[in-house]
Amino acid sequence: MLEVRDLNVRYGVVRAVLDANLHVDHGELVVVVGANGAGKSSLLRAIAGLNKHRGDVELEGNSIGVLRAEQRVKRGVALVPEGRHIFGRMSVLENLQVAHWGASTDLTAEIADAFARFPRLDERKHQTAATLSGGEQQMLALSRALIRKPRLLMLDEPSMGLAPKIVAQMFEIISEINAAGTSVLLIEQNARMALSIAHRGYLMETGTLSGGGDARVMLEDERLHEAYFGKSPGTAS
Repeated sequence: MLEVRDLNVRYGVVRAVLDANLHVDHGELVVVVGANGAGKSSLLRAIAGLNKHRGDVELEGNSIGVLRAEQRVKRGVALVPEGRHIFGRMSVLENLQVAHWGASTDLTAEIADAFARFPRLDERKHQTAATLSGGEQQMLALSRALIRKPRLLMLDEPSMGLAPKIVAQMFEIISEINAAGTSVLLIEQNARMALSIAHRGYLMETGTLSGGGDARVMLEDERLHEAYFGKSPGTAS
């Protein structure tokens, strides 16, 4: 589905992503974990076409590295960015309508699917997005990304700022979306929960990707536990 080769991202003299290599197979859920400032968001933004980059990005065997962001969206790439970036002055319904603009799928059916997935949004469909709770805004951001039926869904820190109950619900829905056939690339600081639903995982440190192994194995990795879980595997809680 996705193949990233020797990807580099710079901000002036700062190299945010260094020779990154990553792949996501059809139907896979792949997670990249790492600390703040490791380059995770820069990686996703480059794949989405929002950051200038060197190296190649292929989607289903076709290079998309020279395409603009909107062209990558048309090819089936969707990004739910960190911070959600919804249109606060628009209603929930208007946010979904704008996100669907130019798509070939049926708008009425896609909105019905979004509201079936998140009944809370249906209840608030005429409410301005800025007045939603953090959890509801994340539901809207995810619904906007899904309304064009993407083949690759990328999510940047979907649990950030959410209550634990909402986080659990969000990860359950991400798993369901993946199980229905959408390939997912997930960036997440909540390493334990992210790896628990993923097929494979990568670790990103100071712009460099490593790993790409089985997520269950990574859950038992001592270095990862010490860095992100606060204890070694097997240590009593």
